[in-house]
Amino acid sequence: MQDLGIRVLFMGDNFLRLLGGLWITIKVSLIAVVLSILLGTLLGMIMTLKNPITRCITRVYLDFIRIMPQLVLLFLVYFGLTKSFGINLSGQVSAVIVFTMWGTAEIGDLVRGALISIPKHQYESGQALGLTGKQIYGYIIIPQTLRRLIPLAINLTTRMIKTTSLIVLIGVVEVLKVGQQIIEANRYTVPDSALWIYAAIFFLYFLACWPISLLASGLEKKWKD
Repeated sequence: MQDLGIRVLFMGDNFLRLLGGLWITIKVSLIAVVLSILLGTLLGMIMTLKNPITRCITRVYLDFIRIMPQLVLLFLVYFGLTKSFGINLSGQVSAVIVFTMWGTAEIGDLVRGALISIPKHQYESGQALGLTGKQIYGYIIIPQTLRRLIPLAINLTTRMIKTTSLIVLIGVVEVLKVGQQIIEANRYTVPDSALWIYAAIFFLYFLACWPISLLASGLEKKWKD
C-alpha cells in the first residue's frame, strides 16, 4: 500500500506547530481589527467635517492606502523604516502597523458612509430634546453607526486573516511559514508532504474564517432595517 504523505501532519509536534502558526495569524489580525475600529471610527467622523483641509488629507490617505498593495506597504514599514530611521520593528509589529493602516482606511470610509446615511431628522430630534452635539453623537448617532458597522468590520476580519499570508515574506513565522518549514524538513522522507501540509493550512484558514463569516451574515440579517 502506498505510504500516504498525510502522516507528516502527525509526526512529532507538526500539527501543534501549525496551530501555533495559525494563532500568530489570528492574533495579528485581531489586534489590527481592534485598532482599526477605534482609529477608523475617529477617521470617519473627521471625514464628515466640511473643512477642505481635513477632506484633502483624508482623501489622500484613503487613495494612498487603496492604491498601494499591502505587500509593498509591508516592505516599506519593515525594511524602509528600519533602514532609513534605525527603528527596530519586529515582523509582527510591522504587520500590525500595516494592517491597522489598511483597516483604518476601510473602516473610516464605512463610518463616513454610515454617518452620512443617517437621516437628518435624527439630529434634529436630538436638538429638539435639548441634547448637546456630543450627546447627540454619543446617544443617537454613534450607536446606530456601530450597528451598521459591526457586520462590515467582522467581514474585514476575515479579509485580514486571509491577507496575513503575506507576512511570511517579512519573516513572520505564521501558519504558512510553519508549513514551509515542515515541508523542507521532510522533503526526503515524505516527498509528497506539500500536498497534505497545504491542504491542512487551507482547512485551518477555512475553520478560522467560516464562523466569522457566519457571524457577520447573522448580524446583518438580525439588524437589517
